[in-house]
Amino acid sequence: MSLDPSRLGRILKALGYRRLSARPRHHAQNPQALEAFKRDFPLRVQQIRDRMAEGTELEIWWQDEARIGQKNKLTRRWARRGTRPSAPKDQRTQWAYIFGAICPQKGTAAGLVMPYCDTQAMNAHLAEISAQVEPGHHAVLLLDQAGWHTSQALQTPSNITLLPLPAKAPELNPVENLWQFMRENHLSNRIFRNYEDIIDHCCAAWNTIAEQPWRIMSIGLRNWAHGY
Repeated sequence: MSLDPSRLGRILKALGYRRLSARPRHHAQNPQALEAFKRDFPLRVQQIRDRMAEGTELEIWWQDEARIGQKNKLTRRWARRGTRPSAPKDQRTQWAYIFGAICPQKGTAAGLVMPYCDTQAMNAHLAEISAQVEPGHHAVLLLDQAGWHTSQALQTPSNITLLPLPAKAPELNPVENLWQFMRENHLSNRIFRNYEDIIDHCCAAWNTIAEQPWRIMSIGLRNWAHGY
């Protein structure tokens, strides 16, 4: 028996299914390593807490980078049923990088827009995150294993401890989902006139998110990281 796609869609909706945005997953990841990291996360945090002065509160932060450029993406947009909406598509290749970090427990964010993705830019971002950590608190910063995150030249502030995520595990980092939200709602379906225009839109998009703590909490909170 064959079904028309629209009929199949109605059946799936009746069964409780919806078309949802997929989280990124690396094709070569080790699923056991992901589960082990989540299982052992409370212990890792406790080991960091044990090294701190008595009474020091820990803040759980996540960090990542996103490249935003003129060769932009097209995303879904509202349109009348049966029409084929269009959006401008640029082929030029200027870009900038958003360095973003969030603390979902507090609903706070620390971000910079940088021309390069390297150790120097990462040092600047660590300093920005450090300034957002409450006095007397210590940040546990989860991040991937990019070269500029593990460089010997990295200058980690005294109120931050880096905790690398397993290799090839982007779905463990909620900042990946934040990028997806920002692209779909603030940064796609447009033409950037020049580099300065990219910078302006990146800053505006990040500042909008930073002013919405409920959004950071909704996107960023994870049961395995905050529910123990």
